Amino acid sequence: MSIELRHLRCFVAIAEEPSLTRAAARLHLTQPAVSRTLAALEAHLGARLVDRSTHHLALTAEGRAFQDRAAAALAAFDAAVDPARLRHRPLRLGHAWSAFGPYTTPLLRRWQRLHPETPLELLRIDDRTAGLARGEVDAALLRGPVDVPGLVTEELATEERVAALPADSPLADRPGLALGDLTAQTIVLNTVSGTTTLALWPPGARPAATLTVANTDDWLTAIAAGRGTGVSSASTAALHPHPGVAYRPLSDAPPLPVVLAWRDAFPHPATGALVAMARQIVSGGVTDTP
Repeated sequence: MSIELRHLRCFVAIAEEPSLTRAAARLHLTQPAVSRTLAALEAHLGARLVDRSTHHLALTAEGRAFQDRAAAALAAFDAAVDPARLRHRPLRLGHAWSAFGPYTTPLLRRWQRLHPETPLELLRIDDRTAGLARGEVDAALLRGPVDVPGLVTEELATEERVAALPADSPLADRPGLALGDLTAQTIVLNTVSGTTTLALWPPGARPAATLTVANTDDWLTAIAAGRGTGVSSASTAALHPHPGVAYRPLSDAPPLPVVLAWRDAFPHPATGALVAMARQIVSGGVTDTP
């Protein structure tokens, strides 16, 4: 059998709804029709995607892996047939936080000047790949190692790491810190789009307490409220100042790579120009002068 868009739309609805009944209502189909479509997709893939043994639907490991691929395929199709994008398809550039750091403005200004026919849309998406794996953007500026199948990455620069402290913390009085200075602190971790984990510390010398948040805004708020301390890149200090947060250099933390990523299948036609421009800006060959 051949797989059609309806199979993918059906599976994405099932993955995002708590029951087959809700998925069927969303798709304006009957529940038996949704079940048959799912069964046909699973038969084609040779894998069970949904665990039906519980009261609520749950994706299997194969289902979770297929969800991103299905969503990306649907997003690419919808963008391809969108009449508004037919003549001037924008280049959507995602980021989870801090964009391109100090190079953000030069990139946007130079792109607008040299490629006015292709708008460059900078989108903040709280996701480890800034929406790239799910097809929400065409390319993404990411920090840290990126090990996602189907993505091509190029390291453009590195950024030093900083500690983010409550402004009234005694540690904020110091000009610089080491990772060991933070082991007695509660570490605020952005587990959705952040790059810091306890693996940053040596085994046996890791902080015992953590607080998890889902985005940069909540991360800053938790630190300002005195609920913990964070670690991020230097560009966070420059682009996300907060009156309740003090940033201090970390002397022994490894630098954080800044990478440009894009999908290896069906990339945006302007991807090559974006990569070349980003390289040139980092090398110092471009300023933001109009």
